[in-house]
Amino acid sequence: MQFETEAQQKIYDRVLPWVTDLFGGSVLRKPDAPVIGVMYGSAFAQIGVFPWGEDDAVITTRSYVVTGVDLTAELLGYLLLENSGMQFGAFGIDEEGDILFEHSIVGSTCDQRELEASVVHVARTADDYDDRIVERWGGERALDQIR
Repeated sequence: MQFETEAQQKIYDRVLPWVTDLFGGSVLRKPDAPVIGVMYGSAFAQIGVFPWGEDDAVITTRSYVVTGVDLTAELLGYLLLENSGMQFGAFGIDEEGDILFEHSIVGSTCDQRELEASVVHVARTADDYDDRIVERWGGERALDQIR
């Protein structure tokens, strides 16, 4: 795997054992990118370590929520309103129009407890909202798409 900066590699190497310690057998490593996947409940979260300048990195935890949904004004307004009440993270949409939830933290100051809180919050939020969104607006839970 290629890293863009030394800081990115250093932070990835520090985070990987934490993730393994926290989530055990459900950890999947992406061989060609600094991304670690974990199953948590019925959600799949991806933890990516991305460069932030030369001397730091950002740890972003992302979980896909719903795929194949019609992105109506009502649905988008709902997601924005929900974002305003979130303590950590926010809903977003990728290039394919899939709904995701993600949260980012600074790599150099992150500890294992903060990483756990980020991953658990992202996974729980995705797991909670996928059923709500599918029931009201359609689409498919992202987890069902993975299976």
